[in-house]
Amino acid sequence: MKLAWILWLASAFHNGASDRACLAATVYLEARGEPVTGQMAVAEVGLRRRDGGQWGSSLCTVLRARGQFALSTTSKNYVFDDTDAWNEAWLIAGVALDVWKLPPAWRPSLVPNADHFYAAGSLPLPPGWAKGPPLAVIGDHRFYHAD
Repeated sequence: MKLAWILWLASAFHNGASDRACLAATVYLEARGEPVTGQMAVAEVGLRRRDGGQWGSSLCTVLRARGQFALSTTSKNYVFDDTDAWNEAWLIAGVALDVWKLPPAWRPSLVPNADHFYAAGSLPLPPGWAKGPPLAVIGDHRFYHAD
């Protein structure tokens, strides 16, 4: 299945299915090789950004914001060819969306306050916004609150 098809599917529906498709694609592209906690933390950052409103009001808009997540930087011809990883990302996206429906005080958080992350193995140096020590390190990902 191609990324273009997933994005088309997400644009065709304006409900939980579109949010889940965009979030699953983001988890797959950003963290499919990470432990489940790392994948959940990536989903959490996307959901926190949506709630913040700076990058858009819908989850798909936030996840597709230029240069912010892999949905905006990956070729639309990219093929999701790891079925097991896609199924896991789909499941994680569903769980993350359900958890995020809880009142904030009841919501468990893997990376409290984190609104940015990067995969240390994918960059020679940390990005310019990564100031100080990370809030959390899960697998290869470093999680931050960027001002």
